[in-house]
Amino acid sequence: MRKRTVTRKTVVKRKKKTTSPLYKKGIRFLRVGLVCAFLMAMLYHYRNGLAYYFSFKTDKVLAEKAANKRLSDIRNHQVLEKVNCKSVGIDVSEYQGEIQWDEMGSIEEEFPIHFVFIRATVGCDRLDKKFKRNWKSAKEQKLIRGAYHYYRPNENSIAQADLFIKTVQLKKGDLPPVVDLERLSDNQSMERLKLGLRRWLERVEAHYKVRPIIYTGEKYYLDFLKKEFSDYLFWIANYNFYRENIEEDWLFWQFTEKASVAGINGNVDVNIFNGDLQQLQFITVD
Repeated sequence: MRKRTVTRKTVVKRKKKTTSPLYKKGIRFLRVGLVCAFLMAMLYHYRNGLAYYFSFKTDKVLAEKAANKRLSDIRNHQVLEKVNCKSVGIDVSEYQGEIQWDEMGSIEEEFPIHFVFIRATVGCDRLDKKFKRNWKSAKEQKLIRGAYHYYRPNENSIAQADLFIKTVQLKKGDLPPVVDLERLSDNQSMERLKLGLRRWLERVEAHYKVRPIIYTGEKYYLDFLKKEFSDYLFWIANYNFYRENIEEDWLFWQFTEKASVAGINGNVDVNIFNGDLQQLQFITVD
């Protein structure tokens, strides 16, 4: 019997590569550098807003006021400064409490208010508690006013339209009626929701002889409404910190819910109309 010759393989152990301390320091330095560069770019981009709130423009020392300001305020100023040729307004409801309309001046103490949207009704059975007072006061302050209805997808759309019609008497110079749609339905398909929305729109248009405006969030608009309701104008809510311009196909842009206005306690929404004051007046009710 022949003996088999067994050849043993020699296993060569490879040494693990070691990262030099100098290399590690270089990576850390690069990361820190990138973060600093990003922060410097952000500070430069928002330099006007920062200067405004830290009073560099006026050379006044307002440390206490500046300390109470938030990052959102700086963005508000940045956006409003860039759209100074467009008309700016607010929207209010009972959540703003007792508004001192005679004290209302400008947004962030600098940007004049041209218009105000006021919530009138909710669903098929509820009136906004402050609507009558706010509606009358806005007119007295010579603001262009508009009324909106908060739409509840799970309730009868015609009943909701009728409640709005019963509550709101539009006059010459008022903005077209608005339906506020923010929620998905709990018990009906999207197709049924869209059908109800269209019925509300058609009922209200038949009464006022003017096409209503649809208010909604940008995602809701893109996912569900933009294609099938392209024959309507939209008021879009988008609070993205990095967005600073209104889209061409938006009639209004609600860009923040955290602005301060004299005469109103707490925060208020601010909206930009995609045009100047003369163009805004052009779309009002005849």
